[in-house]
Amino acid sequence: MHTPKITPRDPAQRIRDTLTRLTTERDLWLSTSHPTHGPHQVPLWFAWDGTALWMCTSATSATARNLHEEPRVRLSLPDTTDVVLLQGTAKLYPTADAPPEAAAFIAKFAWDPGTEEKPYVYLRVQPKTVRAWRGVPELRGRVVMRDGVWVE
Repeated sequence: MHTPKITPRDPAQRIRDTLTRLTTERDLWLSTSHPTHGPHQVPLWFAWDGTALWMCTSATSATARNLHEEPRVRLSLPDTTDVVLLQGTAKLYPTADAPPEAAAFIAKFAWDPGTEEKPYVYLRVQPKTVRAWRGVPELRGRVVMRDGVWVE
């Protein structure tokens, strides 16, 4: 197996690349945890509104139940060679009570979960920490957001 040479990006470029991926990618992995049932991870569609990630899940899902007990989450984009990991706190919104920013999700996927027969909830996560790196040469400086502020 041949590993390509990685030229480390400066912090500003990592942030630009991360924002591009948050705008253009479709899927992420969301990890939640329950005090007695433990960790739970699911792939979800997401939309980035420029400040927060919006996702949607069934109101009765394990994900929604976990978030009622423990709102802290970890999220990751699916590429393991161009890693983006996010941490934050999820806030749940029944589809009928969703703020206007949730429309970013509807617009991206041309699907309104509020029209489904079963109830859905939106999940909003404003990242507090973001890590981004491509291989070992970029492990140093991988934190590109700290306490909700982009680090350059």
